[in-house]
Amino acid sequence: MINEMLLNFAHWLEAQSYSQMLVAGYYSYSWLEATHVLTLMLSIGSLFIIDFRMMGWMLTDVPASKLAERLNKPMLIGFTIMFITGALLVYAKPVETVQSLWFRIKMILLLLAFINAWVFNARLKAAAGSWDNDAVAPKAIRIGAIISLCLWCGVVTLGRYIPYDWVDCAITNNTTILWAAGCVDQLQALQ
Repeated sequence: MINEMLLNFAHWLEAQSYSQMLVAGYYSYSWLEATHVLTLMLSIGSLFIIDFRMMGWMLTDVPASKLAERLNKPMLIGFTIMFITGALLVYAKPVETVQSLWFRIKMILLLLAFINAWVFNARLKAAAGSWDNDAVAPKAIRIGAIISLCLWCGVVTLGRYIPYDWVDCAITNNTTILWAAGCVDQLQALQ
């Protein structure tokens, strides 16, 4: 049911003139993709520095709250631009993207990364002052940093897999993979 709704919405988006314009433009899609990747480096790079500090791997002489405060603004700017360009990339090729198994897994990891960030920030604010100048953060904060690193590495890796999708709806016969990738027409043909 949800796969059908997503595919119908993707077909509707693909029929929009701006969606077609983004793909048909000589440089528009390439510029969007380049901006998405560059802001990814800014936001994820800032996030990794914070995570590395929490684990005691770098900048251990800088108070954790000071480092997080300084990197918060560029990180949020990067995430905002990355989110906008990512949405435009999906808008440019909606059917292809919605039927990408890698995109779907990436969205799940992205949701988990945002939940982890919310919990991580809440714990960071609650513990501020008690360990701020320690070289290594408390265990709960370090676990959050490790989870953050793993989730974001997964998001970046799966993002790179999207253009080189190995799951082709037209030639895949595995019903589980077809369902997971949202290949509605092929699933109906097999039933």
